[in-house]
Amino acid sequence: MSEMSTDERMLLTRATMTILDSWRLATEEMQTLLGLPDSFRSRSFQKFRSHETFPDDPAVERRADYILRIAGALRTSFPTNPTMGGRWLRQKHRRFGRTPLSLLLEQGEQGLVVVLAELDCTFSWDISSPTSV
Repeated sequence: MSEMSTDERMLLTRATMTILDSWRLATEEMQTLLGLPDSFRSRSFQKFRSHETFPDDPAVERRADYILRIAGALRTSFPTNPTMGGRWLRQKHRRFGRTPLSLLLEQGEQGLVVVLAELDCTFSWDISSPTSV
C-alpha cells in the first residue's frame, strides 16, 4: 500500500472497526485479525472506534484492507441480509473443513487471503494468474 494520510488512516480504522464490531468479534479476535501486539487492549479498541488510527504499519494496513474486501464480498454474497456475513464466518465451510473465522484467527494474513479468495473470484484470479511481463 502507498503512504496513507492521517485522514485516510482514520477512515480505514473506523471502517474496519465498524466491520469487526458488526461481526461481533471479541477484542482478542480483533487484535489477532489485525496482527496487533498484546499491548493493545480493550481501551485501545475504544480509541480506534472514536479518535485514534491503527498503528502506521503496512502489515496492519494490509490486514485491514483484506477485512474491508471480505466485508464487501460478503455484502455482495448476501445483499438482502447484512447479518449473514457474521453468520457465514461462524459456520463450518465445506472447502475449509472448519469455520472461516477459525481460519482467519489461526492463519493470520494468509487466512485473510484464503477467505477473500473464496469469496471474491476476481481476487482469486488475480493471485492465481501469472504476472504479465
